Amino acid sequence: MTRPAAGVRPPLVALKGVRKTYWLGHSPVRALRNVTLSIREGDFVSIMGPSGSGKSTLMHVLGLLDVPDEGSYRLAGRETAELSEDELAGLRGATIGFVFQQFNLLPRMSAAENITLPTLYAAAPTRQGAAERAVLARMLTLTDRLAHTPAELSGGQQQRVAIARSLVNHPRLILADEPTGNLDSVTQREIMTLLARLNRAGLTIILVTHEPDVALWTRRVIWMKDGRIVADRHQRGITAPARRGLVLVTAAAGGPKTPAAAGAPPAPPGP
Repeated sequence: MTRPAAGVRPPLVALKGVRKTYWLGHSPVRALRNVTLSIREGDFVSIMGPSGSGKSTLMHVLGLLDVPDEGSYRLAGRETAELSEDELAGLRGATIGFVFQQFNLLPRMSAAENITLPTLYAAAPTRQGAAERAVLARMLTLTDRLAHTPAELSGGQQQRVAIARSLVNHPRLILADEPTGNLDSVTQREIMTLLARLNRAGLTIILVTHEPDVALWTRRVIWMKDGRIVADRHQRGITAPARRGLVLVTAAAGGPKTPAAAGAPPAPPGP
């Protein structure tokens, strides 16, 4: 196996020759066909394609919610095929945060309880979870809504709660599946501005979208069709202004990353 040169960090996400087939009765559905993909720490990537193109299956594989039939998937330097189910769950909880189109908030829980829910599964101390919740609520302007249930929140507020929940365990990677699909255009821009700021602060974000105006925010666009990557383009992306006080600490970070410290995002590599 080829090792990266000294001083060069391996990709956060690395797929090579990944295949995934489902069966509908006696008929095979080849959802992923020889997918090879590398995503560096700090990338902001959108995945586009028509229904049935393999986007959702790819996101499930990236999120360790499904496993390839063939090929290699290395996440944060670890070969996932070598891990047990418990090890996969541990890596997923420590490395990945999820954001969904339908928000997936528990309706009888307050915003505060929804935000800290992942800390229960990570066996984090309650005091630590409460502290993280307070920081995230301030960062996402949710402090005055923490006692409210999802039914008492607007769509944009619900998605901000969902984003806060995805950040509470300090992930290195956010997977967002149509994060603005249920939002109006004004709220869509608010959420995409937030995601762009989080990326500028150092977080790696991969999102699936059908909307070209959402993909414009990202610095790399991948198109899928019939289970294959058919195009992969780097672009400037829409730059959200840095927000004073935005601080992120990821699971593998040596310390906090702030927009002021990080500066503008690095220029993307050439195509």
